[in-house]
This record gives sequence, structure tokens and C-alpha cells, in this order.
Amino acid sequence: MALFGLFNKNRNDVSQMSFWGHIDALRGHLFRSVVVVVIFAVILFCFPEFLFDTVLFGPLKDDFLTYRAFCKLGNMLNVGDDLCFGHYTFKLQSLGLADQFTSQMWIAFIGGLMLAAPYILFEVWKFIKPALKEKEKRASTGFIISSSFLFISGILFSYFIIVPLTVNFLGNYKVSAMVENNFTMDSYISTVTTLSLATGIVFELPVIVYFLSRFGLMTPEFMRKYRKHAVVVILIVAAVVTPSPDVTSQMLVAFPLYILYEASIFVSKYVVKKKAASAAL
Repeated sequence: MALFGLFNKNRNDVSQMSFWGHIDALRGHLFRSVVVVVIFAVILFCFPEFLFDTVLFGPLKDDFLTYRAFCKLGNMLNVGDDLCFGHYTFKLQSLGLADQFTSQMWIAFIGGLMLAAPYILFEVWKFIKPALKEKEKRASTGFIISSSFLFISGILFSYFIIVPLTVNFLGNYKVSAMVENNFTMDSYISTVTTLSLATGIVFELPVIVYFLSRFGLMTPEFMRKYRKHAVVVILIVAAVVTPSPDVTSQMLVAFPLYILYEASIFVSKYVVKKKAASAAL
């Protein structure tokens, strides 16, 4: 009995060490991820002119790439100047004493987080890799690549399409000619960062559907059934962020979102078929 108790005690000690070993490994992955985010953030913080004038305030300039492309597209489609926009008369203001400094820190951190996102996913993969089988390792590698690609694509789509359209609509919107539009810098920054991060997450829809389908919470039949509802929601979103009631500009926003939805249906169908094939074996 004493030997049995000693054996159990040693086994419990090994389990306990194993648990704390995992915690220590997780701490290492988190620490390296934070370090990479901080490095990117510090680099961006040291270049405020590039960070603000070139990147953040780029959609406020008349010669921004999106405005020139939209105007050329409007001329090609013979719709006149309906797609020529981007001329702003409002000004951004900083009302707090420390607002500009804290805004620079915040934007540098957000930029560092976005740039470090692929590496953070890589660290997550390294942490769970030892517990995965060979097939799962290959699948997880594809998950990191696809998730990073979709997230970055969402941010770029937001920056070059959604943000300019939204800023144009809200920046030029007036309830009365007696009201002058002057916005705080924090308001503009909040709009840009929220739209960018939200769109990056929305572009992860195929990945989210993949996991929901694996857990049986989503099926391609369900997504096909509510396809019309999804189209209505997509068109409403496109109508809100576009600068005019012109159908062309709305489709430029709605079409990529609809493609994402259709791709998610394909992903769900693939997962369901794979689960059915595995269950049949």
C-alpha cells in the first residue's frame, strides 16, 4: 500500500509538472508575440509622418489611389462624375492636451498588432503543434496561411474601399447648411481603426464557418437557405458605406462580401462531406 501510494504520488507530481510545463510554454509563446508587436509598434511610432500623413490620413487626400481609380472607372462606364469624390472641406481637431501623443501611441500599437498578426498565429500553431496528429498539423498550417491572408485582405479592402467611401459619406453629410463639419482626430481614428479591424474579422468568415461546420453548428444547407437574407444584409451594408445611390459603387463593396459568403458555403460543404466520409470508415 505504501509503495502504491508512493507510485500515485510520483505520478501526480509528473502530471503537475507537465501542466506547469504547458503553462511555461504558453507564457513563452505569449511573450514572443508581445515582443514582436512592441517591436513593430516602436518602429511605427518613430515614423509619425509616414504613420499619419501617408497611411492614416491618406484617404483624406484628393489624390488618394481609391479616388483616382473610382474616377477613372466612372469615366470608363460613362457615368460622368458620379464616382469622382474625395474632396473634403472639414478639418480634424485635437481638443485634449495629450490627445496627439496618445493617438500616436494607440495607432502605433494597432499597426504593430496588425503587422504581427501572422506571427501571432504562427506562435499559436507552435503551441498546439505537439498535440496534433500529422494530418492535423498539415491542416493547421493551412489555417495559419489562410487566416493571415484573409485578415490582411480584409484590412486592405477596408482601407482602400470601405474607409474612403464611409469617410466621404459621413464627412460630407449635413443636416443643415448652417452646421459646419469639424471633427476630432480621435473620432476619425476610431472610425478608421474600427472599420479596418471589423472588416479584417469579417473576412475571416470562411475560417469561422470551417470550425462551426466541424463542430456541427453550421451546415451548407442552412447557409443556402438563408442566402437571400445574407444578400439583403450585404446590400444594406454596401448602401450605407457608398457615397452615392449609384449602383456601381454599391456593387464594388457588395460583390467581395458576397463572394466570401459563397466561399463559406463551399467550405462548409467540404467539411460536412469530410466528416461523413470519416464516419463511414
